Amino acid sequence: MLRAQTIAPDPVEAVAQLRKALLREDTGLVLLFCAPTYDLKSLESEIVSAFGQVPVAGCTTSGELGPLGYRSEGVAGISFSSRHFDIAAGCLDDLATFDIARGETFAKVLWSQLLGKSPRADDSNSFGVMLIDGMAMREEQVAQALQRGLGDVPLIGGSAGDDLQFGRAFILSDGVFRSDRAACILVSTDLPFRVFKNQHFEVLDERLVVTGADSTRRRVNEINGRPAAQEYARVLGISDPRLTPSDFAAWPVVIMIEGSNYVRSIQKINPDGSLTFYCAIEEGLVFRIGKGTDLLQSLERALQAVESVIGRPQALLTFDCILRKLEIAQTGLFDEVETLLAPRGAVGFNTYGEQYRGVHVNQTFVALAIGEETS
Repeated sequence: MLRAQTIAPDPVEAVAQLRKALLREDTGLVLLFCAPTYDLKSLESEIVSAFGQVPVAGCTTSGELGPLGYRSEGVAGISFSSRHFDIAAGCLDDLATFDIARGETFAKVLWSQLLGKSPRADDSNSFGVMLIDGMAMREEQVAQALQRGLGDVPLIGGSAGDDLQFGRAFILSDGVFRSDRAACILVSTDLPFRVFKNQHFEVLDERLVVTGADSTRRRVNEINGRPAAQEYARVLGISDPRLTPSDFAAWPVVIMIEGSNYVRSIQKINPDGSLTFYCAIEEGLVFRIGKGTDLLQSLERALQAVESVIGRPQALLTFDCILRKLEIAQTGLFDEVETLLAPRGAVGFNTYGEQYRGVHVNQTFVALAIGEETS
């Protein structure tokens, strides 16, 4: 596996650097994570020209991670060798009209394509990667449908962003950047791997109830019968509910699914005092507030747990929430986190949401660790 990262602002130079670093005779797949500041038409043209028939998938980001560390400009990329990876890739367009049945069928067809290339593929040697428009607000439905179609094959991924502008995000598939799209890549490999997630918080005791919400817009109007932002601020002990992304990163909303805690992060406070989330929130939902713990220590333990099973990874494909990046910036931990991730070959991007085994989550570090070839 090969990794690369460029901060060249010109698409021609940027793609030329990526091609030199990532393309080999046996390259079977390239993933690219791109800053939204590029002229995407020029970028896609250069990508098609540079990589030819090699499948390329990717998305726009709210930050990139690669050999240069955390950046907010440029492109980070990783390539997979056909010697160790069999690939089947496709995309779903028109997410505004998406339904579960279409997603399940798509996943099953894609799995059949993978079996045609790798007849021994199963849930022990295969995984799926999902990239989805983070502004389309369809992550829950698409992730659930794809995971249903794939059965026990683990599916992970990330929601494309636009560097906190909240305008449009784009998915690269079939040589074109488009919004309202999801890409899915299924992979079977003879290398050891693990998918995992990491969250760093402890949950406060007080339970809160969503008493007013518009789930289609991911907007919560009332909590406990009071204006949402006002009640959220009260729990935090903040008298003035002029909340910032730093507050949301430090105090996430936590719900329980099948005995495990999952984060539902707040995106922004609206002028009417409602709260917009990165995930769907429905009336009647009971949640608690999470208090952040030691991010660095928690991440290190998660990585050590993975290494105890597969050894030191040769590559780490990462989907890291933008709120975690904001917290890392606020606490001045970039150097320490990069010191943990760089030796493990981390490449990925900062997301508007993460997908882990078919569940859409927030404020989470979701990753695929791929080990070295064994005898």
